[in-house]
Amino acid sequence: MVLAWMRFAAAAGLLLLGLVFEVLAVFGVNRFRRALNRMHAAAMGDTLGILFVMLGLMVLKGWSMDSLKLFLVVAFFWIASPVSGHMISRLEAMTDEDLGEILVMDKTLEAGGQETRGQEAENQEAEGQRTEAQEAENQEAEGQRTEAQEAENQEAQRQRTEAQEARAQENKRWEHEDI
Repeated sequence: MVLAWMRFAAAAGLLLLGLVFEVLAVFGVNRFRRALNRMHAAAMGDTLGILFVMLGLMVLKGWSMDSLKLFLVVAFFWIASPVSGHMISRLEAMTDEDLGEILVMDKTLEAGGQETRGQEAENQEAEGQRTEAQEAENQEAEGQRTEAQEAENQEAQRQRTEAQEARAQENKRWEHEDI
């Protein structure tokens, strides 16, 4: 009788732990703004939440064919979840234009938080040594990048307008068939 209660307490603890991870995953998905951060929170629910819930059910049920089925469910989730998460994150990385914007901190400050005057003079001298040829190369490269971006934007705009026109024609065709 005591062993049954201990098993029930262990199962209840595992179920509650799984529930906590699932609730945290729900809050994480709703709290974060970027899709990749949301996916990380959802993955916690997929892996840890489901693992602890299924382990709790296995302990509660005892070692039987039902436990084997629950183990196979966990194994399937652990195989399928990373694959689907990877596919979704690749889609997000390809379509999100703002994904590459990362704050980079300037590392010119010393451990004390202030630059010495000698270092400041060296930094200004290094900046002043940029040649005009390098600046011209940078301007030329920037011009080529903007031209390429402009061409890509025009092509994307053309494709969007073609798709909108095709949808409009399809809607007109459906309206005429309904009459």
